Amino acid sequence: MNALRAALALAALVPALAHGQAEDAISVTATRVERPTLEIPAAVDRVREEDIRWGRPQVNLSESLGRVPGISVHNRNNYAQDLQVTSRGFGGRATFGIRGLRLIADGIPASFPDGQGQVSHFDLGSAGGIEVLRGPFSVMHGNASGGVISLTTERGTPGLEGSFSAGSLGTRRAALKLGGEGWLVSGARFSTDGYREHSKAVREQLNAKAEFSPGSGTRITLVANAFASPETQDPSGLTRAQMEANPKQVAAPVLQFDTRKSQAQNQIGAAISHRLSQVTTLHGSLHAGERVVRQYLGFLGEVPATTSGGVLNLDRGYGGVSLRLETRGALLGRPLTVSFGGEVERMVDRRTGWVNQNGQIGTLRRDEDNIVSATGAYAQGEWRFADQWIALAGLRASRVAFDLKDFFIVAGNPDDTGSRSYSAVTPALGLLYRATPAISLYANHGRGFETPTFVELAYRPSGSGMNFGLEASRSRHLEAGVKAVLGAGTRLNLALFEVATEREIVVDTSVGGRSTFKNAGRTRRSGLELGLQSSLPFGLEAVLAWTLLDASFRDSFTVGAVTVPSGNRLPSVASNTLYAELRWKHAPTGFTVALEAQHKSRVAVDDVNSDFAAGYTTANLAAGFTQSGGKWKVTEFIRIDNLAGKRYAGSVIVSESNGRFFEPSPGRTALVGMQAKLGF
Repeated sequence: MNALRAALALAALVPALAHGQAEDAISVTATRVERPTLEIPAAVDRVREEDIRWGRPQVNLSESLGRVPGISVHNRNNYAQDLQVTSRGFGGRATFGIRGLRLIADGIPASFPDGQGQVSHFDLGSAGGIEVLRGPFSVMHGNASGGVISLTTERGTPGLEGSFSAGSLGTRRAALKLGGEGWLVSGARFSTDGYREHSKAVREQLNAKAEFSPGSGTRITLVANAFASPETQDPSGLTRAQMEANPKQVAAPVLQFDTRKSQAQNQIGAAISHRLSQVTTLHGSLHAGERVVRQYLGFLGEVPATTSGGVLNLDRGYGGVSLRLETRGALLGRPLTVSFGGEVERMVDRRTGWVNQNGQIGTLRRDEDNIVSATGAYAQGEWRFADQWIALAGLRASRVAFDLKDFFIVAGNPDDTGSRSYSAVTPALGLLYRATPAISLYANHGRGFETPTFVELAYRPSGSGMNFGLEASRSRHLEAGVKAVLGAGTRLNLALFEVATEREIVVDTSVGGRSTFKNAGRTRRSGLELGLQSSLPFGLEAVLAWTLLDASFRDSFTVGAVTVPSGNRLPSVASNTLYAELRWKHAPTGFTVALEAQHKSRVAVDDVNSDFAAGYTTANLAAGFTQSGGKWKVTEFIRIDNLAGKRYAGSVIVSESNGRFFEPSPGRTALVGMQAKLGF
C-alpha cells in the first residue's frame, strides 16, 4: 500500500512537473498502426538502438530489456535453452523457450502457432529498436496473454562495420555488417566456454534485410536470417545443496548422458505496403522457415513403454501469411482510423525420440507428426471523438488446432493419434485523455486467450496419448496509467494493472523427464510499473524501471498428492524488480561511462512454494571512447558485470522433477570490445 500511495502521489505531481509544449518524439507500431506513445492507451516502451548495443555483448535480450518495466528476463547462462522472459507474470512456467508472449522480428512471427517462441536468432548487432507492449492489446496479435516483444532491424545505410569482443569464461564475439541504401547484411559468431562445467556454446547467425519502392505508394521489405548452434552443452540445474557447495558443478546424469542440443533455423519473409488511395493502405506479409533440433536429455528414456526416449529430434517446417487493410475516415465528423485483418499460420513437426545410451542414440521410442494451425481475424479502430480524447477498440477471433499422427505403435504403447482445437473471441478497449500536449491519462480493459503448447499437451497424467483434456486459459485485463514528457528530455510512464486468469495451466507431475500439465483454478496478477528516462545537465542520462507484482493462486489445487493452497505465489515470478542506470557522456573527448544496478526479489521454484531462489542485487560498469573523423567511426569499451562478485541463481527450472531447480549465475566477469565503421 505504501508503494501504491507513492505512485499515486507521483502521478499527482506530473502536471506540476510538465511544462511547455513538449512533444512525443517516440512512435511505435506495436498496436499495428504507428502512433506516438502519448496517443496509445496501453503500456508500451521502445528500447533504442544505442541502448541495445553500446557497451554490451549483443548476445541476449537480457542485456537491454531490463530497462522496460513489467518485463523480467532471466538469463539461464545455458545456451542450450532460451532465455526465460516474463511479462506481468506470464511466461514464468516455461522450462525452455519463451511462453505467454508474442515474439516478432521485422514483422515476422518468432512465436510458433502453439504459443512457444524463440529469440536466439534475434540479431542484436543489427537491431534498430525493440518495442514492448503489455496489457490487453497484445491479444490483437494472437495467442499471447502477457505482451508483445517486437524487434526491428535497422535501415541499411552505405558502409562497412566490424566488431570484436572478448572476455571472461572464454567468451568471444566477432561480427561484420555491410550496408547500402535500403539494404543490410549482418553476420556474427559467438562462442563461450561457459561459467559452469559442461556449458560450452557456439552461435552463428546471419541476418539480411532490404527495403525498396518499385512504384509510387508501394513499399516492399525482404528479410532472411539463418541461425546455427551446434552441439551446445547443457549443464542443467542444481539442487540447493549442490549450488551452495559448488555452483560451477553439474549433476552426475549431465555427464553420464552428455546432455546437449544442436539447433539450426533458416527463415525468409516478405512484407508489402501498398497505398490504394490517399486514405487507404493495404499491408501484407508472408514467411516460411525450417527449424531442426536434436537434444540429448539427462536420462535413459527406455521405460516405461510410453516414454518418448532420452534423445529428441525435431524437424519443423513452418510458415504463414497475413493481410491488413487500413483506412482513414470520419465518424460523426471526428477522425476515425480502422484496420481489418487476418492471419494464417501453420507448423508441421516430424518428431522422433530414441533411448539415450550414455550420449549415443539407441532404439526408437517415438515417431509422430505434430501439426498446429492457427487462424485469426480482427478489427481495430481508433476514434478521436473529441479534441483531447482517443478511443481505441479491437476485436479478434482466434482458432488454434492441434493434430497428432502417431507412427510408433507397439505393445504397451497404443496409437495416440488425435486432434483438438481451441477458439476464442477476445475484445480490447482503451480510452486516452490528452490532458496537455505533454501528458496523457489512459485506461484499458480486455480479455486474453492462451492455449497449451504441444509440449504441454504431450502426455496424459496416466496412460498413453496426448492430454487433449487440457483447456486454454482465459484472462481478464484491467489497466490505468499516465504518460508524460517532462520538459525537453524526461519521459515518465506509470501503470497500475490487474489480470485475473481462469484455468491457469500448471505442472501436474514431473517424473523421469516426463512432465504432465493440468488446469488449476484462478490466479491474479496485480501490480505497478514505473518507467523514467531523463536527460540531465552536464551530459548525464538516467533510467529507472520499477515493477511491483503480486502474482498468486486464488484457488487451491493438487499437484500429484500435494495440495497447493490459495495464496501461494506463481513460480519464477519476482514480486519486486528494479533496474537503474546512470550514464555520463563527455562529448569533447567521446568518453562514456555507465553504472547499472539491478534488483530482483526471491522467486518460488514450484507451485507448492517448496523452496525459493534468493533475491539479489548486482551492479555493472561499462566505459568507453568513441572517435570519429571523415567517414570513420571507432568505438572501444570495457564492461564489468557483477562488480561485487555476488553468488546467486539467476533463474530457476520450474518444478524440476529431481529438485535441481537452480541455475547459478557467474561471479564477476569482464568484457572488452572494439567496433569500427567506415561510411561509403
